[in-house]
Amino acid sequence: MPSFSFDIVSEIDKAEMNNVFTQAEKEIATRYDFRGTSAAVEWLVDKKGFKLTGDSEWQVEAVLDIVRKKLAAREQSSKVLDLSKEKVVANLRTTWEIPFKAGLAQDIAKRIAADIRAEVPKAKPQIQGETVRVTSASKDELQKVILLVKAKEYDIPLQFVNYR
Repeated sequence: MPSFSFDIVSEIDKAEMNNVFTQAEKEIATRYDFRGTSAAVEWLVDKKGFKLTGDSEWQVEAVLDIVRKKLAAREQSSKVLDLSKEKVVANLRTTWEIPFKAGLAQDIAKRIAADIRAEVPKAKPQIQGETVRVTSASKDELQKVILLVKAKEYDIPLQFVNYR
């Protein structure tokens, strides 16, 4: 009997993030309320996230709103943004470094595997580093797992790859 499988991963599409960055830059440059201000979006080192800059806290929040809108327009989850870092206010400027969440942490992988075991007993999840491989003899069971994982709320964006 054939066995089917797929992987659950948390990855960032770098090309889409580059497009989001470019579109956000263009909108900030053309918006009237940002003229003559220090409002900007920049890359963090090695393109691991965004650095938002503004004259005040509300301006940085407005820039973040632009980035979120561009993520949604590119069909990317805003869960990719790690908003846990604090805003830094210095010299009449506010900056906020927002790294991307990438990779599946062990505790979240264990929680996903436990949820799959509890809800879909015919599917067998295995944690393999930063991926969770789910195998089953039935494609229908795998589709149930995908629906289950999409319905549950995890703090990271999840993708389903290597469907075989």
